[in-house]
Amino acid sequence: MLLRPATAADVDVLAAMLVEAASWRPGTVRRPVAEVLALPGNAHYVQGWPRPGDGGVVAFEGDEAIGAAWWRLFAADDPGYGWVDKHTPELSIGVAEGRRRQGVGTALLAAAAEAAAASGLARLCLSVELDNPAQRLYGRTGWLEVSRSSRAATMVLPLDSRSP
Repeated sequence: MLLRPATAADVDVLAAMLVEAASWRPGTVRRPVAEVLALPGNAHYVQGWPRPGDGGVVAFEGDEAIGAAWWRLFAADDPGYGWVDKHTPELSIGVAEGRRRQGVGTALLAAAAEAAAASGLARLCLSVELDNPAQRLYGRTGWLEVSRSSRAATMVLPLDSRSP
């Protein structure tokens, strides 16, 4: 597996991994990328990629994209699902279905945290549905739950201690 920084050329990979993130439940029928991006709440995670302050990492095995983790700042009037504040970028992560539970997500989270800290960010946030097994992965890798609704938890990863 090769991990590398996400670039402008990776927008299609990020969109595909957004579909993976939205299709985490076993047996879920994967909707086409265009259908997922037709929802404004999803589209703003990749639309116009990259904007100033955006960053992330992609995972490849050979020529095949197998995962991505990327962050983006959102404003209060256009928040992401895990929005905390206008200073905390929200992390999105998706791993190809056939590559889950093989360490890809763990590697992506570590690489994204390192890159975000190196860029001067103090923390990242994310949203995870309460029945998503990834919630345990986030807890094991230092993410802290800061709020919860009936369906999802918002988590924050402090990055200060990871800074070079």
